[in-house]
Amino acid sequence: MSLKFNRRNAIGLGASVAAGAFLSAGAAEAAFAGSDAIEAAEAAEAAEDYSPALTAAQARNKTGRIYDRYKWAAGGTWSSYITVADANGNLGTAVDEHADQVVDALSVNKLAIAVAVLDRVDRGIIKLTDTIEVSQAIIIAGGDGMFRLDGAYPSHVTVGHALANLLTISCDTSVRLCGLMAPTADINQILRDKGFVKTQVEPGSNPNRMFMGWTTPREMHQLLQGLVKGTLLSPASTQLIFNLIRSPIAFTDGIRLNLSTPQRMQIATKAGWDEEVRNEAGIIFDATGAPIMTYSMFATLPGSDTGDFGPNHPLVGARAKMGSRFFNIVSRLSGPAPRIAAATPGYNPTNGG
Repeated sequence: MSLKFNRRNAIGLGASVAAGAFLSAGAAEAAFAGSDAIEAAEAAEAAEDYSPALTAAQARNKTGRIYDRYKWAAGGTWSSYITVADANGNLGTAVDEHADQVVDALSVNKLAIAVAVLDRVDRGIIKLTDTIEVSQAIIIAGGDGMFRLDGAYPSHVTVGHALANLLTISCDTSVRLCGLMAPTADINQILRDKGFVKTQVEPGSNPNRMFMGWTTPREMHQLLQGLVKGTLLSPASTQLIFNLIRSPIAFTDGIRLNLSTPQRMQIATKAGWDEEVRNEAGIIFDATGAPIMTYSMFATLPGSDTGDFGPNHPLVGARAKMGSRFFNIVSRLSGPAPRIAAATPGYNPTNGG
């Protein structure tokens, strides 16, 4: 067996032991679809949604209850960290479940890769306008992205184009393109220098290739907080990341699924999926642009449909249920939490011309 496989199973086994027993996929689907207890709790929650504005403490308690409810209904093993900011921007913990457990990051770590690439941009080592050759040899034939679909190679894209594909449609080939601008060893060193010692990519077949590697819920939460506080990158690079992960084309099957387009654009999110694992991490902003709720959720459901990566999967469906409730909580909090420099991305559909 490969080193990658052994590490993944070791991590999964450790998480399973820590979390204890879990529901089977069939039991999870049944509970998620038809539990009278869940339906009653949802009705009570819906009634509460029309109550007056929440305090930060009430918001944290409510967030924890919602998380527990839908996590239980979906089943599986979860490692999560969720905070809610008060009116002064102070973070209070709503969920802390195995937050320091090292987990398979999957495509959530594309956020970390983007931070490392943009760090090199900020230091003048590379530019967003630098071009990268897209050769037939660099294409990943399966998985996500657009480069595998156009069939026109060799071609060239800019670093900026690669990052846009990396963080919106989660293009897998874009990881290899980023590797040409920021080798694996450099990415890991940049992340360590920024304090992310457990958020690392796994070296691949050559110095410019990588697997997505690992993180912890707490470190991914810290990375997101570092972005909103402007401590990781320049204002321009921070703006770029948030424009991408708040855009309408960014991941919509989880937290954002049951929200309108304007509501979705108040959420910056990045998801990752493979086999039995479904992950998502991001930030919910209020209508003024204040970062209120930061979430980092990594979950595994043994025995689930490994070919279903959409909202019908119990773990993704659970996050979709959480998302609409979480958004409602954020919309009912008041007070000027600190804002990031990045503005809400614009969106104006066009009919061509």
